[in-house]
Amino acid sequence: MSDAGAVLDDLVGESAELDLLVAELDRGQWALATPAPRWTIAHQIAHLAWTDRAALLAVTEPDAFGAEVEKALAAPGTFVDDGAEEGAGLDPAVLLDHWRDGRERLQRALRTAPAGARFPWYGPPMSTASMATGRLMETWAHGQDVADALGVRRAPTARLRHVARIGVRARGFAFGARGLAVPGEEFRVELTAPDGELWEYGPADAVQRVTGPALDFCLLVTQRAHRDDLALRATGADADRWLDIAQAFAGPPGTGRAAKGTPKGATEGAAKDAPKDAPKGAV
Repeated sequence: MSDAGAVLDDLVGESAELDLLVAELDRGQWALATPAPRWTIAHQIAHLAWTDRAALLAVTEPDAFGAEVEKALAAPGTFVDDGAEEGAGLDPAVLLDHWRDGRERLQRALRTAPAGARFPWYGPPMSTASMATGRLMETWAHGQDVADALGVRRAPTARLRHVARIGVRARGFAFGARGLAVPGEEFRVELTAPDGELWEYGPADAVQRVTGPALDFCLLVTQRAHRDDLALRATGADADRWLDIAQAFAGPPGTGRAAKGTPKGATEGAAKDAPKDAPKGAV
């Protein structure tokens, strides 16, 4: 199986797990607020459905996708929210069908894409594996918002490897997005996977080091939890700074989540990773 095929299998699995969370919700539960400001559970699923449709257009009709980019450029501050708002206004059953249909069509299109294909996107062009990895990251991150809204604790899986890899590879972008000099030396990242395996990135003798649970790292780089609430350890000033600013998505820095116990209103809460937030350097 190709690398892209393996990622697509995991994308299908991640989507199915989120589907189980929302499939039996009543209308009132679809309207529950999530940690993302002004976004309900319906907004979260609508955003995934909208982005899947955009990705499908990029894969199957790249010229037509250019018009979507123009729309985004014309309304950079609102086009993500507008797409989510439109979908959230649908009947929940219709929205669920749209999401299911769109994600299925996208994964089929990616599986049959020619080897070496690259697709236009809101950022740099994406390979098949990059597109699948980005969709998995978003599905997992927005699924976390849904789980938080429902008070559900999800069991972490080995699929987090894809999210962790994006987070590691986006380190330089996280510094640059904030106008900070990108550290020149390599970092060592050692993450404990859900099954106890050690996921290792970077040279073993690197001075700058980050260690901890893979789940915590993924929550950090998708800005779904505050660093103070996670069991991550940094060695070295640059590594320590990175944990304060890490993000697995491109685009402007998000505000992230407030630490537990922070007074309500002290922060705007979770950042919403827009579809233009395709992971830099993924796969």
